[in-house]
Amino acid sequence: MIARINNQFEIDLSKPIDISIPLSNTDSNPLAWYIEKPEFEPVVFGDWIGKVSEGSSTNFNTIFFNPHGHGTHTECLGHITREFYSINQCLKQFFFTAELISVAPERILEDLIITKFQIENALNGKTPEAIIIRTLPNLESKKNRNYSKTNPPYLAEDAAIFIREKGIQHLLIDLPSVDREEDEGKLLAHKAFWNVKNVEVLNSDARLNCTITEMIYVEETVSDGSYILNLQIASFENDASPSKPILFKI
Repeated sequence: MIARINNQFEIDLSKPIDISIPLSNTDSNPLAWYIEKPEFEPVVFGDWIGKVSEGSSTNFNTIFFNPHGHGTHTECLGHITREFYSINQCLKQFFFTAELISVAPERILEDLIITKFQIENALNGKTPEAIIIRTLPNLESKKNRNYSKTNPPYLAEDAAIFIREKGIQHLLIDLPSVDREEDEGKLLAHKAFWNVKNVEVLNSDARLNCTITEMIYVEETVSDGSYILNLQIASFENDASPSKPILFKI
């Protein structure tokens, strides 16, 4: 099925490219921020168990998880502000032009950092609405890695500023955070991307409609280049939601 986006781009809806990591209650689920794996448990009322294999007519699970630490998620600036902002209120459009780039973070002292030069060079003058950053090497272990206490690669502050100044509204990355795992709460890349100057009182030019999506995975078979992104979230009134970003070749 062919669809036309903004009377400008044609995409084949029968060929989606899913770049999300599924959530499970197994040891293969990725983890970050020092938490344990998600819990999927059937509801129990006395002798009744919400599980067909236990005699119930339905499977009826309660799921306990953390959007930030358990897989692909999309967050709004409410992630770092004192005032409450919800991803469900901030993200109101769901289709965007997107550019997929691959970069090998540079070793700087003890850290691996994605630099402004790398982002600028990879975009090569393009100004998409969304940028998808695939880090190299692109190991399949990203789909089930425990990132806690490993100091993963992250985005330099000036790289986040560059992305903001290019007018890019949505930033997607295959890491647990755009910032350093332990940075004394500075969150420089988050603040730079959303243009948050004071977390106590939000400045009028902060980017309320912009999002960061973390812990994606882009298969090796997907080439760098231009796509249409369908950014799908669950309707959580929370700073973040588990999400399912889908790419379509143009």
